Amino acid sequence: MLLINIRQLLQIRESKLEKALAGKNLAELPILESAWLKIKKDRIHSFGLMADLKTVDDEEIIDVKNRIVMPSFVDSHTHLVFAGSREEEFVMRLHGKSYEEIAEAGGGILNSAKKLQSKTEEELFETAKKRLHEVISMGTGAIEIKSGYGLTVEAEIKMLRVIQKLKAYSPIPIKASFLGAHFYPKEYKQNHEGYISLIIDEMLPIISKENLADYIDAFCEKVAFSAEETDRIIKAGIKHGLKAKIHTNQFNCMGGIEVSVANNAISVDHLEVINQDEIDCLKNSNTIATLLPSAPFFLNDPYQPAREIIDAGIPVALASDYNPGSTPSGRMSFVLSLACIKLKMTPEEAINAATINGAFALEMQDEMGSITVGKKANLIISKEIDSYGFIPYSFGSDQIEEIIINGKRM
Repeated sequence: MLLINIRQLLQIRESKLEKALAGKNLAELPILESAWLKIKKDRIHSFGLMADLKTVDDEEIIDVKNRIVMPSFVDSHTHLVFAGSREEEFVMRLHGKSYEEIAEAGGGILNSAKKLQSKTEEELFETAKKRLHEVISMGTGAIEIKSGYGLTVEAEIKMLRVIQKLKAYSPIPIKASFLGAHFYPKEYKQNHEGYISLIIDEMLPIISKENLADYIDAFCEKVAFSAEETDRIIKAGIKHGLKAKIHTNQFNCMGGIEVSVANNAISVDHLEVINQDEIDCLKNSNTIATLLPSAPFFLNDPYQPAREIIDAGIPVALASDYNPGSTPSGRMSFVLSLACIKLKMTPEEAINAATINGAFALEMQDEMGSITVGKKANLIISKEIDSYGFIPYSFGSDQIEEIIINGKRM
């Protein structure tokens, strides 16, 4: 397959990057104007300027007619497997209830857990499969999916088995995170030690034996797990070969970043609130700050201080947080818009954060996230627009004309 007459070919990298983009490098988006790109099987074979294209004898030639071509989004934080929506809580928030108040009253994650426990693996797989196709159609070319709406041994394992089925079925790469430490079930609200033991002594051995997860996660928050509890869970996951990707600093600064960095976490996700000591801690680490701006958008909470984080030289990724409670959308182009409008990121920073840095946040940087020879040909072809800045500018509008997954038009 040969794409010709590309107006702008975004995110071209001659070689694979050694580390995620940070600081001033995050603002540099290499592009080719008036370009071509050749795909062989499921890989990027070559690319260059139209003026230098010598032959066009490929089996399939696609004239993209001055459209933009870029690598597909890498959505490194989602909860794609769930049993039902929670619009009733949306209405409760409109009447003044906070996320934390709803959670304390048995809503939120416990609401999702109750719904999921009654569903079969097949039912969960079928609904998640539809969501997967939806996000692919909106430009996502690789994705992470968490458990965490089970909160029992049986239901957490069920969720992870569904994610494994999705991995086998999916045309795009999927990474799985075990988030049994998402919230305390009602019966363990006063017995934290009992539930942590359930995670460590019963869930993790099954997950390890069946190879059901790539990462360990925990929700480090006042309504959920303390920093000390998170530390124990991370260390237990590491013993089973699971690296950490941690929910923290959504509502409070309480040690989650320090614990995550101390355990060499791949990423810390949310960061709506963050103090200078935590910024300094991240600055001296290899941990990526994954920002989820559609969560504060939906919850009407303060947005992540992206400029402070970026200007400190910390690598930043962007992800959707697609879930039924705080972000019922997986549209990554809207995440880019929020990043520019509310987080004060530039279009270049946002695109880098949602592609190559998202790939680093899933350890997929050698396969995904840039236009580099040998990487997977998972691509976005835009509608007829003048520049890539129009993608975040036109919030709420779909600027994708076509997607290519594994070198094939979808």
